[in-house]
Amino acid sequence: MDENSILINKFEGGQSNPTYYIKVADKEVVLRRKPFGQLLKGAHQIEREYRVMNQLGSVSFPVPRMLHLCEDDSIIGSHFFLMECVHGDVINLSMEKIADAQKRSCLLQVVETLSKLHNFDVDALNLSDFGRKSNYCKRVLTTWSKQYYSSTTDQPELPEMTELIQRLEGDVGNIVDMTSLIHGDYSLMNIMYNSDENRVSAVLDWELSTIGNPLMDFAYLCMFYHAPSEYFMMNDPSGNIQEIIKKLPTEDELIRYYCKLRRIPYPIQNWNFFLALNFFKLSSIIQGVYSRHLKGNASSSSAEFMKYLVPPMVKTALNLIKSSTEMILSPSNRGQRVLDQVKNFLKIHVDPKEFEFAKYLEKEETVPKAAELMLQWREEARQANLWNLFLPDVSGLTNVDYSHVAEYLGRSAPYSTVFNCNAPDTGNMEVLHMYGSEYQQEKWLKPLMRGEISSAFCMTEPDTASSDATNMQLTIIEEGDNYIVNGRKWWSTGAGNPTCKFGIVMGKMASTNGVPKHQQHSMIVVPFDTPGVKIVRMLQVFGYHDLPYGHGELLFDQVRVPKQNLILGEGRGFEIAQGRLGPGRIHHCMRAIGLAERCLEYFVRRTLERKTFGKRIIEHQVVQHQLAECRIAIDQSRLLTLHCASAIDKYGAKEARKQIAMIKVAVPRMLCDVIDKTIQVHGGAGVSQDFPLAQWYAFARTLRLADGPDEVHLGTVAKSEIRDQIRKSKL
Repeated sequence: MDENSILINKFEGGQSNPTYYIKVADKEVVLRRKPFGQLLKGAHQIEREYRVMNQLGSVSFPVPRMLHLCEDDSIIGSHFFLMECVHGDVINLSMEKIADAQKRSCLLQVVETLSKLHNFDVDALNLSDFGRKSNYCKRVLTTWSKQYYSSTTDQPELPEMTELIQRLEGDVGNIVDMTSLIHGDYSLMNIMYNSDENRVSAVLDWELSTIGNPLMDFAYLCMFYHAPSEYFMMNDPSGNIQEIIKKLPTEDELIRYYCKLRRIPYPIQNWNFFLALNFFKLSSIIQGVYSRHLKGNASSSSAEFMKYLVPPMVKTALNLIKSSTEMILSPSNRGQRVLDQVKNFLKIHVDPKEFEFAKYLEKEETVPKAAELMLQWREEARQANLWNLFLPDVSGLTNVDYSHVAEYLGRSAPYSTVFNCNAPDTGNMEVLHMYGSEYQQEKWLKPLMRGEISSAFCMTEPDTASSDATNMQLTIIEEGDNYIVNGRKWWSTGAGNPTCKFGIVMGKMASTNGVPKHQQHSMIVVPFDTPGVKIVRMLQVFGYHDLPYGHGELLFDQVRVPKQNLILGEGRGFEIAQGRLGPGRIHHCMRAIGLAERCLEYFVRRTLERKTFGKRIIEHQVVQHQLAECRIAIDQSRLLTLHCASAIDKYGAKEARKQIAMIKVAVPRMLCDVIDKTIQVHGGAGVSQDFPLAQWYAFARTLRLADGPDEVHLGTVAKSEIRDQIRKSKL
């Protein structure tokens, strides 16, 4: 063959495996090989690149078609592989080849492609052995710490890097494992985009691909929102990044979109940790590139300048990890805006008729008028886009944001229902949103979210000590294509509502021999029009019927339910319950704090209006002391609950279980005490129907039993504290 008919060009810009364009006659291919010279152990495994791209190509994922893998070093001096040449433009950070009108859709396509990768089943791809399926973040930290230190043996120490590694080591234990196939270097510099077809045409450079935490991949893509200016100058100095970012979706929009595509909860827990770990990893990689430059085997001509990039990258990571440890207790700008809108809506629409609504509930014959009024308020709230505020994926509010809203909603009984934020529907919507199948979401979640129906949650039982939920006796027995639900539940809130169409029922599976006790129970959706479902009676609370719809005792008598109604799978009941009850307990507690604030208003108003022994009641020192104690207790409870909400936002409900248990004990106790003191200054009027205080007290006292009694939560706090103290002292 004539040597003049062969064209070979090296691609510029890569910092890792050298890559070449080869043209022989009219045939075009791309060759990728290991770098020249001495290499760090475990790096540049092009065989893995070839394998993962070959498998992904077989399922129509956008990668170049693999042609041949050569593991014979004698051919060109190292292993290499050949792949098809894909024509098009790499996006790059400047996005200069992407029209302004397409920049937004381009980035959304990039996120869609990544979510598609993360949704693949690694077993179906025959890649189950492509990496370990646990502790990915810890392994990243360990691996790249070693790589960094091995690259700096002959260079000055960077104290900030040492601090960063120590901080990451301290936080990595809070990360919940998630597992999928990941790219490992998913940035705009490794993605080709077809502008004519508005699609990603190829994802390149799979050297770091493995099985790992998909949030690391996604955070790597989002790094450009946080990266220092030196990063852009080094990687793509052709564009003004701040001007480019204005034309793109915000980082929060990308996070929401990714969560929606992956069907995972928003907001992402520990987001700043994933960003910081990626900046650390990239800093270690860049240090390695500079190290190869010193050894004379760098792939890029810019490698000698890499030493200037490491310090600002490390500083960025440190700032991120430090900010992630800050306790954010104030609402975000969005949260404050929604809170102001809620307050204004209630002031205009609900408050003028609050007393009228309460009077309607006093007589059974006027309850329908209360229902009509509520229906009117709900429609107005939906039109105002103040709907389903409790669900982060819908409202965009964090747990801290919604906590402030929930506090205000707690001031009056109808407030939460106005915005479709009332229990138990909120908890059931969270369950179906997080764990429900597409069928379950279509049939029950969407009508609930539209406010067309309501629901009940059936867990507590009358014939057993339900504080130990493993005692429950209701059974869910498999029979053909159905489950047979048999047993009795009570305190099923809202079961008497004419719009209540189903209950989420928790029960014990038939076959439990050898199964751990917390994996013996399941949750299933039971439509209330199914034969065998019967409301035995409506329960009173301290003699109150808790209108409008109260709490039901239900009998499930050989109720036949299709298998497709089982949520998540057999034995997953406790897992679902913990996911449901965490945010729900915050909602309960913040509403309780709102009610306590309103009680205090009653306290002060009453003591200003009445006189005893020649002076106003408020002027008696003992009353002032009681008022002060109430204020202290309310503010303590608020801070404790917001701290809990912040912990859930950062670490998730599972990691915040100690804080959740603490507020579940502290807040209802506080509310009971505040109402009791307020009743005391009202005298006999305080326990009469002329004031809502007695009914409020009944509600507050019930909170010490609902979602688990104080004793259970105290046990959780104690066990967690013992574990923390042992870990701290390394006993």
